[in-house]
Amino acid sequence: MTIPPLPRTARLGAGDVVGVGLLGLRARPLRAVLSALGIAIGIAAMVAVMGIGAASQARLLSKIASLGTNLLTVAPGQSFLDGKTQLPNESVDMVKRIGPVQSASATGNIAGATARRTDKIDPRETQGIGVVAAWEDLLPTLGAKLADGAWLNSATVKYPAVVLGSTSARLLGVDSPGQQVFIAGQWFTVIGILQPVDLAPELDTSALVGWDAAIERLGFDGHPTRIYIRSADEAVDAVRSVLPRTVNPKDPSAVKVSRPSDALTAQLAAKNTFGSLLIGLGAVSLLVGGVGVANTMIISVLERRQEIGLRRALGARRRQIRLQFITEAVALSALGGLAGAALGLAVVFVYATYQDWPIVLPLTVIAGGVAASITIGAIAGLYPATRASRLPPTEALTTG
Repeated sequence: MTIPPLPRTARLGAGDVVGVGLLGLRARPLRAVLSALGIAIGIAAMVAVMGIGAASQARLLSKIASLGTNLLTVAPGQSFLDGKTQLPNESVDMVKRIGPVQSASATGNIAGATARRTDKIDPRETQGIGVVAAWEDLLPTLGAKLADGAWLNSATVKYPAVVLGSTSARLLGVDSPGQQVFIAGQWFTVIGILQPVDLAPELDTSALVGWDAAIERLGFDGHPTRIYIRSADEAVDAVRSVLPRTVNPKDPSAVKVSRPSDALTAQLAAKNTFGSLLIGLGAVSLLVGGVGVANTMIISVLERRQEIGLRRALGARRRQIRLQFITEAVALSALGGLAGAALGLAVVFVYATYQDWPIVLPLTVIAGGVAASITIGAIAGLYPATRASRLPPTEALTTG
């Protein structure tokens, strides 16, 4: 009489693996939520940081593109012989002779002149509002815009008219043209208020008067303090290299040339660096969440020893037990990753909408974050799953 062979152990199908893997999560939902919370916080932090950083970067790049990178500024530098120098009176006209230069304009600081709301205020209490003379073509050269009123023209440059920077208007309490401010013992009528000038922030805290009026009424010496130059995009570096010798042929080293858009580019690089630091902190939080998942799975194995022993006694193989607990750990981490991604996207949407920034969805970061959470879950569940698979059935069944 032949003994029939023992029946083969049934294999777990995909649906069975998912079913037994989610069994522990369904049985202890509160523990599952708390365990997934660490993963969710890490993924949410990474998605939010990258999303907000991408939105900020898109806004800054849009601003750089709209303002242009072809603006150069010239200011007097330090001379080794005489210390502080002045730019020649004819320097703007000399700059305009450079072929690729599209436009050039200038401002000049008026020594001793300050803007005050009334003549009753102490001249020393000006809150940093200096008075500068300005050329008529300054506004189009900078690409600046008016918040209200009008800019200086061929008529108003000769009369006591003033255009206030955005900060100056706020500090002086001037909210509309037609009001007057007190400058160097004279009343000047406000004819315009500028919007913030990103490429020339020094104008935000200034009061700008016409070049002729500054010479005739305020004792201005006519020397430009700062020259603004727009050149062809492809010739910016070439123009920059010849400006010192063009502006001051006698002492080119006493001329300082800068490119305002470089400051915005540096700001963009600083934001990227700060974003990388925050991503690192999010990754640390993700690892801490992985440790939490591992602890949860170890406790789950200890609490379910009888279940493991019963399944082994009924014919479940070690790899099936191992697969069950790895699936549970992966499901726990995946749920945390998806919840964190949703939370991070909500933060990005709300913050970008509040700041009026373009909404940029970091899809690569979302996919990478969820994949990382699944990977961490698999690694975190490997040891508890292996430990569960090695439990002898008799020992597991006799454990109370």
